[in-house]
Amino acid sequence: MISNLRYWFLLSLIILVYIAGMFVTLFENDSAQFAVMAMRMVQENDFLSLFKGPEEYLDKPHMHFWLAALSFKVFGLYDWAYRIPAILATFLGAYSCYGLGRLLYNIHVGKLAALVFMTSQTIVLSVIDVRTDAVLTGFTIFAIWQLAAYIEKNSLVHMVLGAFGAGIAFSTKGQIALLVIGLPLLCHLAYTRKWKALLHWKVLVGLLFFGIAIAPMLYAYYHQFDLHPEKIIRGKDNRSGIFFIFWEQSFERLSGEGVGKNSSDYFFFFHTFLWVFVPWTVLGLTAYWCRVKTFFKLRFKYNPKYEFLTLGGISLVFLIISFAQFKLPHYLNIIIPLFSVLTASYLYSLYQYTRRKPLKILLGIQYFLISVVFIASTLIRYFVFKAENPYDHIWTILLGGLIIYYVLKREEYYYRLITISIFSAILLNLTLNIHFYPSLLDYQAGSSMAERVEENEVPKEKIYKLSSNHTWALDFYNQEPLKIASYNELRKKKDFWLYVNDAEIQELHKLGFDWDRQFTEKQFRITRLQAKFLNPNTRKKVLNKMHLIHVY
Repeated sequence: MISNLRYWFLLSLIILVYIAGMFVTLFENDSAQFAVMAMRMVQENDFLSLFKGPEEYLDKPHMHFWLAALSFKVFGLYDWAYRIPAILATFLGAYSCYGLGRLLYNIHVGKLAALVFMTSQTIVLSVIDVRTDAVLTGFTIFAIWQLAAYIEKNSLVHMVLGAFGAGIAFSTKGQIALLVIGLPLLCHLAYTRKWKALLHWKVLVGLLFFGIAIAPMLYAYYHQFDLHPEKIIRGKDNRSGIFFIFWEQSFERLSGEGVGKNSSDYFFFFHTFLWVFVPWTVLGLTAYWCRVKTFFKLRFKYNPKYEFLTLGGISLVFLIISFAQFKLPHYLNIIIPLFSVLTASYLYSLYQYTRRKPLKILLGIQYFLISVVFIASTLIRYFVFKAENPYDHIWTILLGGLIIYYVLKREEYYYRLITISIFSAILLNLTLNIHFYPSLLDYQAGSSMAERVEENEVPKEKIYKLSSNHTWALDFYNQEPLKIASYNELRKKKDFWLYVNDAEIQELHKLGFDWDRQFTEKQFRITRLQAKFLNPNTRKKVLNKMHLIHVY
């Protein structure tokens, strides 16, 4: 394994990447939306009800929003405060990868698994564009680790901690948490033949603590929905929140009912995996393929040198979510911890058995990858959005010098392979967090307009919008959701502000409305990037505008 000095040096740089991303403006839609939902809990002092704008929100449980609201209570209504629970959950996930790797293999695999997890692209992104997945992933792998430790050691403490972690994960996103926890553990039980672990009174204690952990979420659902059968949610009345979270939720995702269908491509998660596990993609796929071949050679007979928890869990979860009719890239986050442990075990086995040829080939691939990352970072800084801050050049030179040093340093392939891979992630994500995202978010009209509102002391309670189109970023940074008003309602008002798009401002002009002040900001759906936007020469062709006007 790499030295402790280098390990903690690399880990410190990774944490620096996370800190740099804490202060980036929130992205629309989901990050800003969820922040507004948690903000409303604090402002309205109602922690039992979830609202998405004017509509009651059934889709996801409460835990993510409670944690964000708690952070708001402690630190204030800031974007970095919203990200704190996600970052802490990710650190918990990294420590759990370490624990699981150490349990299944040894301390060296555990330490490497933590590094692989924290530098995987989708994990870094999950604490920038914060949704429910960071908390879900952290507590899911924590539960897997603790329950696997219970199976191996028959410890009540591990059972209690694992059950509690599973309860928090379930309270964050529902049934998918139990699926991701249960399938790897069933694979582990089947491979090790330790079924007796299930037939023990400690399992009943675990179920009790699981019930305690999910009780607040169930009560909140019961309070908001079960007590009010008259509410119409997604076109239906008599909606039971408890029945929804225990039965309907995941089936709606699989079938597309209620949330809609966005992909019937059964290979969606395969080609998505190619980028979400960067810089470890090739290493992860190689590790998976080699482990599959090994188990087929063994005919799946038990061998204490191997474990089936990661491989089996990855395969089954991947297969099930591939049949869902509603798919998003971050759904893969939940299997990244398992892939991290599997990849770390494979890399360490190459080192342990001195397999220089595959290490040399993989190192060559990682050299190519860091070259691509360097080119991409350069294009981002000097073509897509030109770097003007002198500090950008300083940290780039320092980091570039470190990378060159480790590229040229003559040492074992294994050490270089790990170091270069991690530096790829650090270079890419520092470029994104410090330069790309802040520049990109200049084109998110809601957050930019909130700055105008603050600068010009626009009374926030007098700002309206004309449609139910969401304005999450403006709502959050104004710390007050916009109110919806119709044209007829506005005719009866004087001295108010309207947040409108190009079509709406033209309609207002036709209807005879007049205004004396107008602020305009550029608008682009920044989470759906396209080549025309990234090219400065064609960017204007795909930009829209949002306006804030004062009607007197």
